[in-house]
Amino acid sequence: MSASPHPFPTLPRDHQLLGDLLHSLSQPLTSLRCSLELSIDGVTDQHQKTVSAALQQAETVIGMIGLLREYLDADQNTGDHAVPLMPVLKSMAEDLSSIASLRNIRLRVLGACALKVPVAEPRLRMALQYLILALIDRQPAGSEITLFLAEGPAGAVLRAQGERRFAGPETARPEIAPPGNPQSKHDSVAATMRRVRLAIAHRVLETAGAALALDDGTPGFVLRIPHPRVAPRAISPDKELDRAPGSRPPVGR
Repeated sequence: MSASPHPFPTLPRDHQLLGDLLHSLSQPLTSLRCSLELSIDGVTDQHQKTVSAALQQAETVIGMIGLLREYLDADQNTGDHAVPLMPVLKSMAEDLSSIASLRNIRLRVLGACALKVPVAEPRLRMALQYLILALIDRQPAGSEITLFLAEGPAGAVLRAQGERRFAGPETARPEIAPPGNPQSKHDSVAATMRRVRLAIAHRVLETAGAALALDDGTPGFVLRIPHPRVAPRAISPDKELDRAPGSRPPVGR
């Protein structure tokens, strides 16, 4: 299990400069996308494929700029917020269950927790969404993803793990395309965007003093969130946090 990459520090003036730069980049690209959308129906069949490919590339770059903006703003947790973790987790899992079902994957939430996280609710939802989506993306068909949340004196621990549990149609994994192939470039961009989303989730949760560890083998993750009165380093792998009363957590250490 490996810790998420540590975010790089930025000075306030750097933050403003980078934000202005991303905004300046997004404006002409948005105009280009609109022009391509308007022209795609007016071109000949011979050129329609080229225009469609250009439109897809423009949308990809606009999406990447949006992610970079989210990454830049991820640790800007201003204001006084305290959001209950369990209701947000259940709501997020319910929202993503339709996406998981398309791949014949089930989501379930177990445990109990009254902990409130000092992060604005939209930002907490975004962080949980990116974590769960990354987990869904790495599961084979017929898997069940369990999100087990437990609370102890030092804080809460959310353990997530996917396991093959039930029979279902296999979802074929796309073969790795050779270098230079358009599909290879698409896969590379998609993988990069997944890593950026995970980094965004880490930065958002770090503002609440949380510690996130990703399991690259299972796959899964462990998220440890301290009580507001407890220092983040006080959260350690102990039996009280790792096991809810009378139950065994779905994810082992």
